[in-house]
Amino acid sequence: MKYQFIADHRQEFKITAMCRVLKVSRSGYYAWCQRPVSKREMANQKLTAQIEEIHQESRQTYGSPRIHAELADQEIKCGHNRVARLMRQAGLRAKQKRKFKVTTTDSAHNYPVAPNRLDQDFQASQPNEKWVADITYVATAEGWLYLAAVMDLYSRRIVGWAIG
Repeated sequence: MKYQFIADHRQEFKITAMCRVLKVSRSGYYAWCQRPVSKREMANQKLTAQIEEIHQESRQTYGSPRIHAELADQEIKCGHNRVARLMRQAGLRAKQKRKFKVTTTDSAHNYPVAPNRLDQDFQASQPNEKWVADITYVATAEGWLYLAAVMDLYSRRIVGWAIG
């Protein structure tokens, strides 16, 4: 880790200064530079290339669990934590679908707007003095169900409702 830092910043700082600050020997750094890539690192590079290929084929929608399952289907043995780590190091993330957000109002129109007669005063002193209404959407197997309800503020009971 320290040697990699030195290699990454050798254009900005002197190698001897970085070795002194990080408390490593210069000879150790130069020996690290000459050392061949380990078998594990070569295997990680090969696996990362396969992970990137699967990630691209899935239109970047597969995360580490699905990629791990795909590798298992291809009879490539590796752990799911290794796949997650290699994806993180390669900067690969699954694109997540945004949750559908229902918009019940459209303020960008030129239609008349009903006046705010309650003015945030939701206290009623007798029944049928103040009613409020709202509409919501409910997802069903057949599509969206629209529910409108009217409530009496005094009793907090639903006076009427309609669905469609």
